Amino acid sequence: MEYAGLLISVALLIVLALRGVDIIFASLICSLMVILTNDLPIAEGMTAYFSFGPLGAFTFAGKFFLLFAAGAMFGRVMGDSHAASSIALALVAKLGAHRALWITVISCALLTYGGVVVFVVVFAVYPLGLRLLQEADIPKRLFCAALALGAGTFTLTALPGTPSIHNVISSVALNTDLFAGGWLGVLGGGLMLVVGMWYLERQRKLATENGEHFEPGPNDRITDPAEGDAPSWQLAIMPLALVLLTIIAPRVITMIVAPETMESSGWFFELLRFANSQPIVWPSISLMSGTVLAVLLFSTLRPQALTVIGQGTQDSIMPLINTAAVIGFGGVVTHTAGFESFTRLMLESDLPPLISMFTSVSLVSAITGSASGGLQIFMQTMAPAYIEMGIAPETLHRLATMASGGFDSLPHCGAIVAMLTITGLSHREAYRDVGMVTVVIPVGATLVTLAVASLI
Repeated sequence: MEYAGLLISVALLIVLALRGVDIIFASLICSLMVILTNDLPIAEGMTAYFSFGPLGAFTFAGKFFLLFAAGAMFGRVMGDSHAASSIALALVAKLGAHRALWITVISCALLTYGGVVVFVVVFAVYPLGLRLLQEADIPKRLFCAALALGAGTFTLTALPGTPSIHNVISSVALNTDLFAGGWLGVLGGGLMLVVGMWYLERQRKLATENGEHFEPGPNDRITDPAEGDAPSWQLAIMPLALVLLTIIAPRVITMIVAPETMESSGWFFELLRFANSQPIVWPSISLMSGTVLAVLLFSTLRPQALTVIGQGTQDSIMPLINTAAVIGFGGVVTHTAGFESFTRLMLESDLPPLISMFTSVSLVSAITGSASGGLQIFMQTMAPAYIEMGIAPETLHRLATMASGGFDSLPHCGAIVAMLTITGLSHREAYRDVGMVTVVIPVGATLVTLAVASLI
């Protein structure tokens, strides 16, 4: 009954998400099913495990509220000031509208590889991407998949050196550096990018042949500015450049400056330490700085600046709550006896160590709907046993990190829910393409990389 309840609840959440049922309601129903079938205390299950535990919904919402609000404010002012349209039209003029998906993937990849949080990337790129899609007449579902490929696959889990939370989790747990298993990461990441772009471009051409067109959602704000209203692209890009430089500069300066200089530093280097130790607060401050600069630079925005920024904060609420609800479901699942039994079963199986490791990380990430959550649980509970089986720490670092970024992106994944909510698309409309570039292709690339590693 316990195992059946756990598996049925995960499957039901996926089915409900695909059928367009409200994700908050679906998460509550499926969490209650897990609690009842696993004989967990109802009160503690819904308040502690679902709401306020380490993987609780409100723990997540409280932790990320500032980031979501700051990202939505920045996205709103870039859209309403026509700055996003100006940048998009400049890119189209230079590169051609037909390369809109390439522009989206590469832009997102550069941002996330530089350490920008996925949610920030979606908020920052979305208003720009809307105008790109309009000019290229590409279906919005493919833009969503391009966002997912660029921001949520090879730069987060595969490429060596990235400061993503996934890479950091493995580094801290295994006492390795961020470049561990570098050649494996380059191989796997290259496969994800090449095959992912082949799929997206193939779908773009098929959409054109089938007569599909770009259709904005009810909440999308794509304005055609009157002549003289839109800022030049050079001016329009300044708020975005400020956001990115503010996020990335502290990490770059810290890498360049000698440690002894940092030790005897003044207020500036104390600020650098603060920035590098705040993966949520510092990007939020950066986004707010970009919002303020946009208000100062764009005259069309100033008369209604407070109204526009206030509307941006409202834009953040539903993505935050929807994501938090799914995270809360994962928090309930991790307290079940079935979940604990699964971890023991994998460690005691007769599978080859690399295959057992891949299966363990993949299934934990799938059940929790979180790559970082699944990887954290794996590293805390199972990684030492795989080291004892003979897997080199550097190899385990890279392959486990890559494995966490495959089945985590099933329809109940919090990041997927957030992205679909932000873009105004349903699972039914967009998940087929998103699932291909975030589940099927990364899993295939990881298995190929794992096979190569096993031969060395």
